[in-house]
Amino acid sequence: MFHSSTPSPDTSYIRPARRGKHKIFIGMAPGVGKTYRMLEEAHLLKQDDIDVVIGILETHGRRDTAVKATGLEVLPKKAHIHQNITLQEMDTDAILARSPQLVLVDELAHSNVPGSLREKRYQDVEVILAAGIDVYSTVNIQHLESLNDLVARITGVVVRERIPDRLLDEADAVVVIDVTPETLEERLREGKIYAADKIEQSLKNFFQRRNLIALRELALREVADTVEEEANTSTSVGQTCNIHERVLVCVSTYPNSVQLLRRAARIANYMNARLYAVFVEAPERFLTKEESLHIDTCKKLCREFGGEFLHVKNHNVAKEIAQVAATHHITQIVLGESQQSSWKRWLKGSFTQRLMQLIRHQKIDLHIIATEK
Repeated sequence: MFHSSTPSPDTSYIRPARRGKHKIFIGMAPGVGKTYRMLEEAHLLKQDDIDVVIGILETHGRRDTAVKATGLEVLPKKAHIHQNITLQEMDTDAILARSPQLVLVDELAHSNVPGSLREKRYQDVEVILAAGIDVYSTVNIQHLESLNDLVARITGVVVRERIPDRLLDEADAVVVIDVTPETLEERLREGKIYAADKIEQSLKNFFQRRNLIALRELALREVADTVEEEANTSTSVGQTCNIHERVLVCVSTYPNSVQLLRRAARIANYMNARLYAVFVEAPERFLTKEESLHIDTCKKLCREFGGEFLHVKNHNVAKEIAQVAATHHITQIVLGESQQSSWKRWLKGSFTQRLMQLIRHQKIDLHIIATEK
């Protein structure tokens, strides 16, 4: 449809022995403009004499997207016969033979026709990258493997086509294409996303306002996670870049730990933060049956709140908590009032003071919670 003449390969050009770079355009839902933005960038690169081709483009009948592809070379698709039906798929061999500098690959999570050499399109992309060809691709947040259950709870839709999370981790760049839920609803009503007969059904199902708000937050947070992880691996030792709040609650064998967990969960929910709970056990200490049951209760409660429970062993409780806080990039620590007797506090110093001394360079806020004795 958008074919142009294929230039003769330049035999004098030898591709450097490097893996191609991968840039992923990610959004909260169909119609946000991922493919359009990818095509925009491709045109700019073409103006700079970058050899760019379209490996696969899924316009879904969107006129603006189809028009935006005009002027870019489109490689022919490969025909596959499945159950007496001829289906068109991206021709990975043709891309490798053409060997452009950059190839555009729409819908990264797509499942190939049964019988194809590779089951998923992202696997084709990995082959292309290994050949030293750069790739621009698109995907929606609901296709991430780790978010599958969460997306199903939010939208009521189980997404069948998924990509492993490592693709985002390994990508050289991840760009979130963000629009407001109101803008997306407007595009849908104007027929810019789906055909007219699908609009009302979509608004009542996947495109409900509450779904779009939740999916948008997931997309923004996922990219923020990637940025934070990259920043933390590239900064100096002892320095971290915390985009998200992370709450760590310190539990013990005292019954008030359940109260602390609930309070920490409320703080985490208010801050839209991740929740962690830590129990530091003395290595030589043997927990009674009652204490073990209590810690199990704390663990279950933590997981019910969507948190991660850490059970570690160390003689020095304060030091271990400080280490856990550093490892998990904690920004808020929740503690109960000290249960130490006054003479122990006088002899050893306050536990809170020791912990504050250990975390003073980590920019962590400390919450001391009064609980029932």
